[in-house]
Amino acid sequence: RARALLQQLPPQDCDERYCPDLPEEEKRQLRAFSARRRREALGQGLACPVPGPCHGCPCKKCGRRLNKGDLGISASRLGNHFWHPSCFSCHFCHQPLVDLIYFQQDGRIYCGRHHAELFRPRCASCDQLIFMEECIEAEGRRWHLEHFCCLECEVPLRGQRYVMQSGRPCCRGCFESLFAEPCQACGDIIGADSEEATHQGLHWHARAPCFCCSLCRKPLRGQPLTSRHGRLFCSESCSLGQDSSSTTSSDSCDSAFASAPSPDS
Repeated sequence: RARALLQQLPPQDCDERYCPDLPEEEKRQLRAFSARRRREALGQGLACPVPGPCHGCPCKKCGRRLNKGDLGISASRLGNHFWHPSCFSCHFCHQPLVDLIYFQQDGRIYCGRHHAELFRPRCASCDQLIFMEECIEAEGRRWHLEHFCCLECEVPLRGQRYVMQSGRPCCRGCFESLFAEPCQACGDIIGADSEEATHQGLHWHARAPCFCCSLCRKPLRGQPLTSRHGRLFCSESCSLGQDSSSTTSSDSCDSAFASAPSPDS
């Protein structure tokens, strides 16, 4: 329950004491934002038997009827409606609302976290709401300017090239020294600026000299391929050690490969 409450009602969304590094102007905005939410949207559901006059009323979420005496949840901010207890959940994450604490917006109920995110972006690093006018957006997420740093060396990455690693940005140097894979053909590291080809968990540079048939050296980028003992071939005949120029190529292959560039900024 405690973990769920911290997830659904982040204390840093409503109390500046949990945001000690926030500039004074942003603290002022946080106080005003929190007060407005409490005043206009915060409520707590009430669990009670459905009264007689509401017999047969539909659940606000699923539409199935609630009969007199059934346990239902009412929310005073949303009028004379009832929910099944299991239906009283956040519209965004669908998690049951701990202690029936909800925030309403446009007739829908939300947990505190996702209600706040209707109005302010959330930093992917510190999990605080962003009140400053400028922030960084990358890979569908937002960061405070000062928090968009390499996950390893913490060097600021604003305006720099980076690679996403486990959902967090990584500078090119750290990526190549800690996470980059060696090419199966030449043995060199596949850098952040290199196009990479993968097959069955192995990695190659996508360039023709590396990602090619082990026998006839035909480039394999975007072509059907087959593999044997970790080596790539353009056809079954090449995989058996025969010259494909003198033998009709087999249609048998275990993968159709399409290369893609390594992700960066």
